[in-house]
Amino acid sequence: MAIFSVYVVNKAGGLIYQLDSYAPRAEAEKTFSYPLDLLLKLHDERVLVAFGQRDGIRVGHAVLAINGMDVNGKYTADGKEVLEYLGNPANYPVSIRFGRPRLTSNEKLMLASMFHSLFAIGSQLSPEQGSSGIEMLETDTFKLHCFQTLTGMQCELFDQNLKLALEVAEKAGTFGPGS
Repeated sequence: MAIFSVYVVNKAGGLIYQLDSYAPRAEAEKTFSYPLDLLLKLHDERVLVAFGQRDGIRVGHAVLAINGMDVNGKYTADGKEVLEYLGNPANYPVSIRFGRPRLTSNEKLMLASMFHSLFAIGSQLSPEQGSSGIEMLETDTFKLHCFQTLTGMQCELFDQNLKLALEVAEKAGTFGPGS
């Protein structure tokens, strides 16, 4: 199984280092005729599917490409606004590629600091004295492992396999003064 991301967070909750190791994104490409049977909306400078799921296209998926040209945020590679382009019947039939959007730098910072806060709350609310906080958070699609060094740094790994996460943590070595 694969490691999706590695986050190194200082003891104040600030993101020091982040590495993405994505498996290929699940993408769906489909040719549409006018009118488009999906509701697309602009959210956080991305064009996302707001309503209508079909053929592997899910709510929350972003428009990644139109007619083979990549989409950057709300604009196509040639500078046209995506929602305007798709609103014009003269541009149909159109081939659109959808997929999960990548996290922005700001979203990565928020994710790291949010987990650090949950870790701290978990440590303080534990009935056991000297609790080490959250060590693993498991969902149906991934596991988040949290390793804390003696200096208070945290290494957070998003993966599907604990053995592989431990190997990466060992290779990363120690963090903090003198490393």
